This record gives sequence, C-alpha cells and structure tokens, in this order.
Amino acid sequence: MEEVISQRLIVSVSPHIRVKEDVRAIMFDVIIALSPALVASVIFFGWRALVILSVSIFFSVASEFIWQKLWAKKITVGDLSPVVTGMLLAFVLPPSSPLWMVAIGAFVAIILGKQIFGGLGYNPFNPALVARAVLVASWPVYMTTWTRPFDGVTTASPLGIVKMELEQKLPSYLEMFLGNKAGCLGEISILALLVGAGYLLYRKQITWHIPISYIGVVSLGCFLLKRDPLFNIMAGGLILGAFFMATDMVTSPLTREGKLLFGVGCGLLTVLIRFTGGFPEGVCYSILIMNMLTPIIDNITELKVFGS
Repeated sequence: MEEVISQRLIVSVSPHIRVKEDVRAIMFDVIIALSPALVASVIFFGWRALVILSVSIFFSVASEFIWQKLWAKKITVGDLSPVVTGMLLAFVLPPSSPLWMVAIGAFVAIILGKQIFGGLGYNPFNPALVARAVLVASWPVYMTTWTRPFDGVTTASPLGIVKMELEQKLPSYLEMFLGNKAGCLGEISILALLVGAGYLLYRKQITWHIPISYIGVVSLGCFLLKRDPLFNIMAGGLILGAFFMATDMVTSPLTREGKLLFGVGCGLLTVLIRFTGGFPEGVCYSILIMNMLTPIIDNITELKVFGS
C-alpha cells in the first residue's frame, strides 16, 4: 500500500501552483498600455518624441546587456524589462531633452536604479524615477525647459505657471485631458494614459488600490487647501505616476492594505511638495520616498500564517 501511494505522490519544492504568464508577458502588457501615450506624444511633439524614446530604449537595453556580460550574469534583456524602463524614462523627460542626457539617464536607470541592487526583482526604487531625480539634480535647466505642443515655443508647465504666479494663460480642462499642454512626453494626454491604465486593470497587471488612493488623497488635499482638484490631477504627472510608476510590483507593497497605505503616502507627499516645497511637481519624489518605506509597510501589513 505504501509503495502504491509513494508512486502517486510527487515531491517537489515550491511553488506548486504555476501560471503560464512570465516577466516577458507582463512587460509586453505594460508596453501595450504605454502605446496610446506614445502615440499622443508623437502627435503633440512630433518625431522628436520618437527619437528620444528610441535613444532611451537603446541605451537601457545596451546598459543592461553590457553590465550582465561584464559580470558574467545571465542575459535577461529578452524579458523586455529594460525596454519598459526606457519607455518610462522617456515619458518623464521634457520634449527638448538633449539626446546625450537621455543616454546618461538610461544608464543611470539601469545600472544605479536596478543592476547595482542585483537586477530585476531586487531594486528598491523605481529605476526610471531614480534616473529622473539624478537628471533633475544634475541638469535642472534642461529638465525644467518646457515647450508647447505643435509649435515648440518655450513656455512654463501648467503647474509652473501656478507655482510661480506667472501671467500666462492656463490650458483648459479639455486641453489638459487631451494633451495640448506643456509637460513631459508621456504625461500630457490624460485620455491616452487612462486608456492604457484601463488595459492594465483589465489584464489584472495592476489593481485599483494604489492609483485610486493616490489620486483620491491628492484631490482631498487640494479641496482642503482650496486648490483646484481637477487641475492638479490633470496638470502634471499624477496620472502617469499613479497608474504606471507607483504600481510597479517590485517596489510597491504586496498586500491590499499595504497598497492603500502606499497610495495615501504618495498622495500626502505630492500635496506637501507641490504646495509647500520648491518644486511645482511632487510625483517623482513622493513615489521614491514611499518606495523606501515599502519594506516597512509590508512588515506591518503582512498576512498572518494560518493557525498562528
């Protein structure tokens, strides 16, 4: 009897439940979700947007390949993760960014943002936002030079106009929703970003917990401080950050409660930086700070072992 049972039992290490979806499939879904915003950036800023994107992706893939080759590690560029990093980096850059700066940003995102910690799955911070923070600190003029869609005339961003109290006309709600405003390549069209976010939610690559709590807290903070909530939702990088940056599965909490706490923290920090800090935008730094707190959030919201 024992011999029959032993023949029917297969002993193996975990995980015992497997799915066909892998990193490459997840990254491919993210690329599809980012495509509407990519199309919008080309429409509003011309082929320059596509050039910046291409340079960012090329140097992201090349940096990861060369690093892994030099350190005799498994080559993983085929999982498309450096492509996604390159796209997200391009999306948080101004359309007038010099190409050499884009290349440096891609190197920083891959090497300092990911590979130095051990590669994908070990990075504590969002790589694209690490690169953006480094570029802002190193070349603030290039990173804060904005151009209007279509004609390329230098102007201030909507958040910058309000922050510096400039006598410039603000774009309408419809213009901000469609993308006819100054800003980073991938953050301008709220419509395109929501289409991509809807796809990720449909594919269950992200959940609603972080984006809704993040946007909700920013809206509430604006209401309490007598600022325009709708303007602050659409004027900067909040939608891009909430749906595509803060939801990064590697750098965000695992539990639903943790995700809600993470989103609330991002929202509070964004409001604090925008309205009391020196920067008109606060999405990048709020997400990076909350990335740092993710292990603590996971620790205090971890699921209890059954029976304990």
